[in-house]
Amino acid sequence: MQIRAVIFAIGIMVALLGAAMIPSALLDIADNSDQWPIFLVSSAVSILIGVGLAVLSGGAPPSTGAREAFLLTVVIWIALPLIATIPFISYGMNFTDSMFEAVSGLTTTGATVMTGLDSTPRGILLWRAILQWIGGIGIIVTAIVILPMLRVGGMQLFQIESSDVSGKFLPRITEITAQTGIVYLLISTICAIAYAACGMSAFDAIAHAMTTMSAGGYSTHDASFGYFSDTPAAYAATFFMFVAGLPFSLLTLLILHGRWRPFAADPQPRLYFWLAILFALVIVIWHEAVVDPPIFDHVFHGFRQALFNIISIMTGTGYASAPYDTWGSPVTVIFLAATFLGGCAGSAACGIKMFRLEISFKAVAAYAAQIVRPNRIVRVRYAGRVVSSDTLQSVMVFVFLYLATFVVAAVLLSLTGMDPLSAISGAATSVSNVGPGLGPEIGPSSTFQNIPTAAKWICLTTMLLGRLEFVAVFTLMTSRFWRG
Repeated sequence: MQIRAVIFAIGIMVALLGAAMIPSALLDIADNSDQWPIFLVSSAVSILIGVGLAVLSGGAPPSTGAREAFLLTVVIWIALPLIATIPFISYGMNFTDSMFEAVSGLTTTGATVMTGLDSTPRGILLWRAILQWIGGIGIIVTAIVILPMLRVGGMQLFQIESSDVSGKFLPRITEITAQTGIVYLLISTICAIAYAACGMSAFDAIAHAMTTMSAGGYSTHDASFGYFSDTPAAYAATFFMFVAGLPFSLLTLLILHGRWRPFAADPQPRLYFWLAILFALVIVIWHEAVVDPPIFDHVFHGFRQALFNIISIMTGTGYASAPYDTWGSPVTVIFLAATFLGGCAGSAACGIKMFRLEISFKAVAAYAAQIVRPNRIVRVRYAGRVVSSDTLQSVMVFVFLYLATFVVAAVLLSLTGMDPLSAISGAATSVSNVGPGLGPEIGPSSTFQNIPTAAKWICLTTMLLGRLEFVAVFTLMTSRFWRG
């Protein structure tokens, strides 16, 4: 295995993350905040560590393959949060809270331990937004290039044509990252302009555009998006959160190459759209038929609130425009279900993903048909193509690991003293990288600040497992991987 290639790549990423701290320092200087040395020193230390690793590695070797990609995928998501904690620790947070905030940021989970955001220096708020924006593009590139190549979780279904796993790994990443990055930056810029046009300040617009397009959900205000409830910004947020849950490979083909047919042929966006509409309609219908006194002013107000929060949870953005955990038990169940679903493969969104849901249901139906008529050959099809047994197996392994991790995390959280609803929703929101949970401790109006220290480590570990799609981590735990 070419360990030097992994060390070199980590060094470059650490140095780039250090450079990303500089805008926060400049903003604090502009605000006359005495916090600006935090980011300059943190940036210098991070760049020094990154350059040192790159130099010590002797440079990247010309040939890398799948094993290096597996190792890099896991190690980079551990190394970067460690570096990202430096400004938080310098700001006065303890290591556990700093690690929680950094992991939640880079995995775009959006769960936070910070309060008093309205009076927090803007430099640290910008850093949180930058972490999520960087994490968003990292997640998208991982989903488009690395996971399909590694055949993780059924993602081989979306493997890019002519992608070669031997010798062309790093150049291939560079090419695809450039095109995806352009689209990601373009849509983020349009989102910021839309927010500004809806009444946000320039700072709020930029910060929220970063956390919207990354499906992250960090806000600059304690009230989250409820701070902007009297502005049209919620309409823009609903649209751009939905876009963040779409496949960026298809968005890149559409925007840069004018190819709309691949987008139209993919069943994921359609299922994603109709599930969001269905959930919102069910919430509104139940409200109009049952709830007294009414929560919403009128039907349109209810649909707007329900759709905003449902898309926010499905994509894992985690913005909250209202305390939806107080809308009644049936609504709580709907939001808990939406926590697991996620967006489309190749997006910044979280969860099981639309294609896995469809393939899983079709696989169950095929199995049932096979039982009824044993001599009949029933094939599972997706997007008009027969799904291979290899892909079916990958999907089923992913779903099993996903649910198993959720159950174990929920049990462990309950053992720390959390109430049952908070433990269950905390496990669900962490494994799905959503952010807010349900219940009195970690609901949409609360933070993770007061949960036990052990619970914070359980949650941040589960966040990393969820973002790494489980299989990549468990593969590294096998002796066969290290033997080659």
